[in-house]
Amino acid sequence: MRPLDQPGRSTVFTTNGMAATSQPLSSITAIEILQAGGNAMDAAIAAVAVQCVVEPQSTGIGGDCFCLYSPKGGDVVAYNGSGRAPKAATPEWYLENGITTIERQTPHAVTIPGAVDAWARLTEDHGTMSLDQLLQPAIRFARDGYPIGHRTQTDWEMNVGLLSADPTAAKYYLKDGKAPGLGTVVKLPLLAKSLETIAEKGRAGFYQGAIAEDIVTFLQSRGGLHTLDDFSGAKGEYVTPIKTNYRGYDVYECPPNGQGIIALEMLNILSGFDLGSMDPVSAERLHLEIECARLAYRNRTKALGDPDFSDVPVETWLSAAHADAERARIDPGKRMAELPPSDLPRHEDTVYLSVVDKDRNAVSFINTLFAPFGSGQVAPESGIVLQNRGQGFVIDPGHPNCIEPNKRPLHTIIPGMLVNDGRAQMPFGVMGGQYQACGHAHLLTNLIDWDMDLQEALDLTRVFPDVDDPEQRVQVESGLPADVRAGLEALGHSTYIPPRPIGGAQAIWIDWDEGVLRGASEPRKDGMAIGY
Repeated sequence: MRPLDQPGRSTVFTTNGMAATSQPLSSITAIEILQAGGNAMDAAIAAVAVQCVVEPQSTGIGGDCFCLYSPKGGDVVAYNGSGRAPKAATPEWYLENGITTIERQTPHAVTIPGAVDAWARLTEDHGTMSLDQLLQPAIRFARDGYPIGHRTQTDWEMNVGLLSADPTAAKYYLKDGKAPGLGTVVKLPLLAKSLETIAEKGRAGFYQGAIAEDIVTFLQSRGGLHTLDDFSGAKGEYVTPIKTNYRGYDVYECPPNGQGIIALEMLNILSGFDLGSMDPVSAERLHLEIECARLAYRNRTKALGDPDFSDVPVETWLSAAHADAERARIDPGKRMAELPPSDLPRHEDTVYLSVVDKDRNAVSFINTLFAPFGSGQVAPESGIVLQNRGQGFVIDPGHPNCIEPNKRPLHTIIPGMLVNDGRAQMPFGVMGGQYQACGHAHLLTNLIDWDMDLQEALDLTRVFPDVDDPEQRVQVESGLPADVRAGLEALGHSTYIPPRPIGGAQAIWIDWDEGVLRGASEPRKDGMAIGY
């Protein structure tokens, strides 16, 4: 139990339905849908649509999504709603045109958005309400306005330069060249109109007709390879989830092209250490987490890609032998100066939410633009912010993640589902781009190895070896005790405090014996867990 005389938030308890999201308006929307008779999938779709309006820096209808769903606590269903590269996107075209790296604010960073297609399919297959009904709250917020909260305003402020470089972005997402102020009301009339079109026409309203024509015309005007055929043919798919067992719990993730396999690999490696004997906020524990992440992410760089285009070695990757070999590389007394080569065979910003309803249907849902405000490009007639997931590709023929026609890029977003005794125990997720796989392992070890309260597990200070940093430094949050940071430095880790908090998480724990739901929401975001 948390010390009640100190600042913080408490785990939320209820018996009927619960939603945990990173935005209060989204959480409230989910509960309203549940109280109106909708199920967990209905509530999740309505809530994420609201987030696409009220957290436009984090997600949008121009992005992608993934979902894990456990109907009435039963077998876990996985859905991949990530978009693909245009049919004309050959690596040879990029190289012939002198493009060796996919830059963020270019049309090449934009893959065909998969979110709306996924919402329509999941609603039809697992919901009880129409997509039209579920989009009405988002339409109202876009049309009538909503106030800006602390985290949203902070992120918005940090991206003024990006938004200023795109005329439509500057017109609709800035005011007099500045980010909207804290508590000010923002209206997004173009986005409201687009959502109304989707509500009326369903999936076709986005992938055919005026919206698709607007996006394709805009991207082609900037040199993009996208076509109307790319949009009309876009669709996600049900996939078989992957899993591992960590100290008696089954942990489910979506399979590649997402990085859920990295979270499972980290748990497999960490399972060989007696973490529970350590202080959870100690250089000893965090050093092991850092080294484990460094090994797992270097495997990601080598072997992870779209399984439709290359043989991703999932079975080898999740084997006990591989985990044993990786674990043996870790020296508890010092940082690996250089990472050893991966032994895997080589073959040729975001919102997360959890919802559980009275029938114990459990949804783990994540929707993304990738970077804050995605590519920073906004389609001029539809007001849709376009993602930058194409930056997950490399332009290196022969690499498993090289861009190719109709290929899906490496994805950082990963919903998770914890299962115990064959029943869903906890839908959970951790936002934060590259951090997400490390965040899954951090959250689950907090809960399982130290038996932390759910909210306490989310609150705990985080660290992350920055995989994008050329100096291979380690991000540490400002709340990390000075002596622990010094201990990490003594072990050989160069540390720094990043400009934004590390990640964000939501989770709902199902207590089957008591019939109680426990919800927790990320303190680093504006959101909340609420139930009824």
